[in-house]
Amino acid sequence: MTDSSSTYSSHPCFGPSARKSVDRIHLPVAPRANSRIRYSSVEKIQEAIQPDAALCWLDDVIAGGREIGVVGITGPGDPLVIPELTFRTLELVRAKYPEMSLCMTTLGIGADVHAETLAKLGISHVTLLVDAVSSSVAEKLYAWIRPSKKNLPIKEAAVLLTSEQANAVKAFKAAGLTVKINTTVYPDNLDHIGKIAQSMKELGADIMAVTPFIANDDDLSDPLETTSSEMMATTREMASEYMELMPEWDECGSLVKTEETSSLPKPTKERPNVAAVSSNGMDVDMHLGHAVKILIYGPREDGLPCLLETRMAPKAGSGSSRWEELGELLSDCFIILTASAGDSPKKILSQSGLRVEVTDENVEGMVDAIYGGGKKKKCKK
Repeated sequence: MTDSSSTYSSHPCFGPSARKSVDRIHLPVAPRANSRIRYSSVEKIQEAIQPDAALCWLDDVIAGGREIGVVGITGPGDPLVIPELTFRTLELVRAKYPEMSLCMTTLGIGADVHAETLAKLGISHVTLLVDAVSSSVAEKLYAWIRPSKKNLPIKEAAVLLTSEQANAVKAFKAAGLTVKINTTVYPDNLDHIGKIAQSMKELGADIMAVTPFIANDDDLSDPLETTSSEMMATTREMASEYMELMPEWDECGSLVKTEETSSLPKPTKERPNVAAVSSNGMDVDMHLGHAVKILIYGPREDGLPCLLETRMAPKAGSGSSRWEELGELLSDCFIILTASAGDSPKKILSQSGLRVEVTDENVEGMVDAIYGGGKKKKCKK
């Protein structure tokens, strides 16, 4: 086979030229990961957003002038660990934007039982993250794999993963979905890429992306572990014997659209303000459930965001009604900053149009980033 993208050239997830005219957005609604590659940095997973908040963000981005053609469900965890959140997000987007192209990226564990549901929800293609088709190779690559709520011994988990991924490809194809394979080249699977391409093609996969692993200084003690251009040329040649390949990695750039403010929503005329909970007025350091007072930030007449007022939070102990009251209290706010929050308040507040953003940053720094993206002016009352 040769590197050809003629069949997919009009789709921005496959053809580089299409990205110039069709914009994409990835909605991070998956809160839990089910694996970690040994080469990855050990970092706290980014906070996921609720489906209703994801739709609000999509609305804001489109209202801001971005012509979004594709919505992808990906990150910060795996979309099929808690599939209900993924399905709800797809339902919301499909209902409001029926012409929008939908896609998803997953490791594939448990995917076969959800293939028909995804097809009915209007998914056009699924990206499957396949770095090994041999359990012995997978065992070298992964630090841990968690098929359910508990980790399995890595040897056992590696066998399960390769089996689940094969089942996923077959199920996705049977449901009529396009299947894209994403493979990252590591030292431990360098000689295995051709086998991955051959196996995935035999199972029915449509196209493959082969990308290099690039080590950061914090990732590995030996920077030589980074995949070189010579290694990539060799692996692409091996893979192209069996599978149609996407254009080279450096031609494609990032496969994920990112925002300077990490997908934070924007103020609107109806909701111009930011709410925050803090014990000292400087840091976002309180659990939302412990909040007694809410700091309200918003733009003054000159446009500079400042602390406008402090509001008393509804009293604790009233269950879900507390969060409904808080939603009404903050009806002029589009986001609330907190150090931690439970699933119930996140869901209820997002349904009222208020995004719950978990962070441990400085209050003024976060407010500044949300409104202006780096302005250093101080508000003087």
